[in-house]
Amino acid sequence: MDKKKNGIPKLRFPGFTGAWEQRKLGEIFEKNNERNIDMTFSEKYTISISSMTYRASGNGAKKSSLSNYKVLRIGDIAYEGHTNKEYKFGRFILNDLGDGIMSPRFTALRPKIKLNILFWKEYIHYEPMMRRVLVRSTKQGTMMNELVAKDFYNESIFVPNDLEQTKIGYFLSELNCLIALHQRKIDHLKEQKTGLLQKLFPKKGEVVPEVRFPGFTDAWEQRRLGEVVERFDNLRIPVTSSKREKGITPYYGANGIQDYVQGYTHDGEFVLVAEDGANDLQNYPVHYVNGKVWVNNHAHVLQGKNKMVDNLFLVNAIKQIKIETYLVGGSRAKLNADVMMKLPIKVPTFNEQQKIGEYFSKFDTLIALHQRKLDHLQLLKKGLLQQMFV
Repeated sequence: MDKKKNGIPKLRFPGFTGAWEQRKLGEIFEKNNERNIDMTFSEKYTISISSMTYRASGNGAKKSSLSNYKVLRIGDIAYEGHTNKEYKFGRFILNDLGDGIMSPRFTALRPKIKLNILFWKEYIHYEPMMRRVLVRSTKQGTMMNELVAKDFYNESIFVPNDLEQTKIGYFLSELNCLIALHQRKIDHLKEQKTGLLQKLFPKKGEVVPEVRFPGFTDAWEQRRLGEVVERFDNLRIPVTSSKREKGITPYYGANGIQDYVQGYTHDGEFVLVAEDGANDLQNYPVHYVNGKVWVNNHAHVLQGKNKMVDNLFLVNAIKQIKIETYLVGGSRAKLNADVMMKLPIKVPTFNEQQKIGEYFSKFDTLIALHQRKLDHLQLLKKGLLQQMFV
């Protein structure tokens, strides 16, 4: 028998036994009707629900219009009804920032009892547990689901005692800090790389970069991409997910690895540039690959001509081009092959290219290392939540 159905989580800290207490949500929360009366209070602390961050009050709204805003105290929860893949029926977000005001279009609830903030921040946000509650207590079918308060209050959840809440909340808080640390490291490395790319590549209208490795003084040459690369799009083979044979070869699409399959279409050093279906047109998807890969027909496959362009340099050089301005089509913008091969690109000597390529390759390796650690921690947290929550 599934212990969770009896209110007993699969994983617990030592010393805790027995079932969690079943409580109606109406015993724990009530509707928050506190309105924003103090206009000086509203000037500093408007809370954005989607990201749970402070922002400038009202985004230019008149002060009088902010008087209708709800006051959100620490420990209050807000229901965000926007639907997406992860939170199909909306989600609850607990305010752990401090006192602020919130748009009146969101439903706000206030705890009737003292809550352990660290525990409830995770528990009320946990989609697998709250999905059942939201399915039964929301009106769906619009862009923004509506929470039906009376139905919500009648729903029941399992709640551990205060001491177990404290243990779980503190543990998850420590794990969140570790996750945030790796995210900050990744963000910092990406910022460093962006800054260095701007210095190590010539600015618009110039042929010499601001910073160079010792021994290099020659001006960079302006070329067309087609003059320095070969294209291997003819080897691409698209395969639907149902027909792919699972294996160890990375299967690439417009935005990177989509799957791992048997066999390969290309073997060697290549630079993949999204043809269509890019998920970010401003930071256009460009990937360096080395070894056996399978590429579908949504990514162009390029390779620097021998001793003309180093592929590690090439991937960063293409990223300096504002590709968005060369795209055609509507909702699914496309980079045509003919247009791509005419893209302007600045290139130094081959030896300088190698220096630049190797330098940024080390950056990418370090970023990838922290990303793997971050992915592992996020997966670990997901698994722990499944076992620690009822």
